[in-house]
Amino acid sequence: MFRAHRRVLVFLVATATAAPSIAAHAAASSAQTPDGKALFETHCQKCHGPRGHPSAGMKKLLPELPTWDAAFFRKRTEEDVLRVLQSGKGKNMKSFADRLTPEERSAVAKYIRTLNP
Repeated sequence: MFRAHRRVLVFLVATATAAPSIAAHAAASSAQTPDGKALFETHCQKCHGPRGHPSAGMKKLLPELPTWDAAFFRKRTEEDVLRVLQSGKGKNMKSFADRLTPEERSAVAKYIRTLNP
């Protein structure tokens, strides 16, 4: 019986000491993967709207602003979206190269693709 208790005790100690490192690893992994939706909401939503459909006021201010409908997504790949984030487009869509890391731009491009109706 002592051996069974000892195995349980060893297991509990091993689990307890491993748990913080597992939690730390999970937090580090999460911190390393940028949240494309949160970045979109911070940097893009003001002009493009929450789902890629700009408000009437924004369309009036920026008539060239596209509506992200099925036709928009048929013509554009994730790489196309990433290229615009990197280099900008036209006079109003400025580059985000100086504001977002390559990983963050990639996360935003991936998120934008999820808005495909």
